[in-house]
Amino acid sequence: MALVKRSLSLHGHRTSLALETEFWDVVDRYVGEEKCSLASLIVEIDDNRDPDDPLSSAVRVWALKQVEKTPQNHI
Repeated sequence: MALVKRSLSLHGHRTSLALETEFWDVVDRYVGEEKCSLASLIVEIDDNRDPDDPLSSAVRVWALKQVEKTPQNHI
């Protein structure tokens, strides 16, 4: 599985985040439904993660939790 890298600003610093397409699909769907920016979502995840956990791992766990909340017929 190839990683897709996206660049964004977190707390005023440019960074990039690499995730598999399947995880980006969950993120993109949430951003579209909630009408929020990618950066604001990632900042929220970043602010709530354990500082010892990589950001990419925190986003993957967040995405899995979103899928768990979704009714089966919407996946």
